[in-house]
Amino acid sequence: MDTARKLGPIGRLGRYAATHRRRVLFAWVLIAVGLGLLAPRVETALSGAGWEAGGSESVRVRDQLQREFGGAGPYALQVVVHSSETSASAPPFQRTVAGVERVLAADPAVGAVIPPRSGASISADGRTAIVVGAAARGPNEMVAAADRLRPEIAAAAGPGAEASLTGAAAMWADFNEANREAMLRSELISWPVTLAILVLAFGSLVAAGLPLMLTITGLVASAGVLYLGTLISPISIWAMNFALMFALALGIDYALFVVMRFRGALGGGRPAVEAVAEAMDSAGKAVLFSALTVLVSISAVLLVPSPAFRSVSLGIMVSVLFVLAATLTLLPAVLAWLGPRVDRVSLPWAGGADRGSPRLARWGELLWRRPFLFGGVALALLVGLALPALSLKTGMPSIKVVPKEDSSRVGYRQVSTAFGPGAPATMQVTAPRSARTVVVKELEADPGIASVATPVAGAGDAVLIGAVPTSIAASTAFGDTVERLREKLPPAALLGGAAAENHDLESALAAKAPLAIGLVVGLGFLLLLIAFQAPLVAAIAVLANLLSTAAAFGVAKLIFQDGHLSGLLGFESQGFLDAWGPIFFFAMIFAIAMDYTVFLLSSAREQWERTGDAKQAMVGGLARSGRVVLAAGMVMVAVFFTFALSGPLPPKEMGVILGVAVLLDTFPVRLLLLPVFLRLAGRAAWSMPSWLNRTLPDVRFGHGD
Repeated sequence: MDTARKLGPIGRLGRYAATHRRRVLFAWVLIAVGLGLLAPRVETALSGAGWEAGGSESVRVRDQLQREFGGAGPYALQVVVHSSETSASAPPFQRTVAGVERVLAADPAVGAVIPPRSGASISADGRTAIVVGAAARGPNEMVAAADRLRPEIAAAAGPGAEASLTGAAAMWADFNEANREAMLRSELISWPVTLAILVLAFGSLVAAGLPLMLTITGLVASAGVLYLGTLISPISIWAMNFALMFALALGIDYALFVVMRFRGALGGGRPAVEAVAEAMDSAGKAVLFSALTVLVSISAVLLVPSPAFRSVSLGIMVSVLFVLAATLTLLPAVLAWLGPRVDRVSLPWAGGADRGSPRLARWGELLWRRPFLFGGVALALLVGLALPALSLKTGMPSIKVVPKEDSSRVGYRQVSTAFGPGAPATMQVTAPRSARTVVVKELEADPGIASVATPVAGAGDAVLIGAVPTSIAASTAFGDTVERLREKLPPAALLGGAAAENHDLESALAAKAPLAIGLVVGLGFLLLLIAFQAPLVAAIAVLANLLSTAAAFGVAKLIFQDGHLSGLLGFESQGFLDAWGPIFFFAMIFAIAMDYTVFLLSSAREQWERTGDAKQAMVGGLARSGRVVLAAGMVMVAVFFTFALSGPLPPKEMGVILGVAVLLDTFPVRLLLLPVFLRLAGRAAWSMPSWLNRTLPDVRFGHGD
């Protein structure tokens, strides 16, 4: 029988790539070289700000301050000059202040330089003063300026004095730099581990290089596209980090699945081209659905009205699309060229993996005989870990996410000590001149306000009033004060400031989280329903994903909110999880979980289509895809846990939450609970109502559909 007639669209695409490999390879060389020439520019073009809720009241205040008050908004540069030996009136202190003013005035991103003023920006004991450099550029440029000016400002300090750059721009500059260094260290640690696991998983040095080919190709192309994107709109520096992470994760997963199917087809005596076509017709289809589920999960982050979150999600989606395209075209071309040479420099267990693992088959038989015992243990473990998530608290990052020795944290501590704990969270209120008396009275009467500054007139009709809260920014009391004042102040008055911007972003994240999570779950279920033509299987898979995700957040609550293991992991607990966790980490966890789900269930579905036997579907699916899930899971756990062991708090949160999620998803869920669900559901797992069968497109995972 002619194999070409039996191939589906993905199989035909794989066969085309295999038979026209020179064209395919040439096209990918052009893509890699063309976009690769732009890739080195991306690091300096990406932005360091964007952590805001677009259109919020605080952002409107910042824009107004930029227009009418000479850039006196939250991204103005603040330099804290402090001395434990002399006062602000002493010549050594004044020389340091003058040196700081010269450094600020010489930078094009700085507008007017505002010297310290007695009673306002000089402390009562005279040992701490604040110099302000107004923002002459947007937030991203001010973060870059803070990064650029830190060493010059520190060097401007005279004997017996310190000069520390602090404020929102400096905090984000320190935050980004610390996280960039942590990510680089973690990547350096994780690459050797990843290579070792890949060699063990593929059993061949040649085959182990294929996921790296997909990863590097996808990453280089993504970096070039991200650079082009910066010419249109600011893109967060985090977009590149997460693009790398997903390019690596999916490159490994997809190469594992396709290569093992290719080896199985080669072992059956097929020529290389036909083996590629057969592998892509089954495994390639699973890869396509896996990528679609990942894209759906990550796209939910676009609901958050924040430039940083949206650009990070777009960066991930770009990397997913490139890795998918390379898997469906470049990988078949390379496999057809390699043929049996894919197993060169092999370990003893290389090849034949597609026919199934005898050990995993025996494990499946055991689960079939004792489903309640093993399923009950897995369920109890996951539910027990998930329960703490019910009391999870979130908040925007406090100054604790910045290393203690960094200038922004040093300056923050000095301002808090000299001017009060709420001084770094000073609110900026704008109001018409006619309403300033009412606004000042309302601010002074509020129990959450410690002091109110004299109103300052702007270029238009508005005045600016600074209000120092009694509480720190990263507290419930601060958020309550913001909301209470916005209700009490006249409608024309607007409340902003750096801490208020964080509060507004936190509120936006909380408001969008239910919708984003619902969208991920709903669209994920729909894609699984289309892929596997079985409502019960789709529902079981989504519920299993939710359970492992909840368990990961339960562990996060115990570690990051309660502080367990803080000494071992080397961090200072904020008393909450960073506010982006519920949406961003949920989307990432669900994306990876769906990836593994598709691989496991596609093998089970293929066995069901071939035999119509529920036991064979469960046992055979586990035997054929379990090794892929195990190998991919081990790589991802190793990668994520390296982030947990190095750097500041946010990478630790990401590393622990994602590492625990993958660990739980690999073992108690994919290799235990999900097979048990299939066992208990039996034939009903794969049944389809006739009315729904007529509605959905016909998708099959067995070769020859």
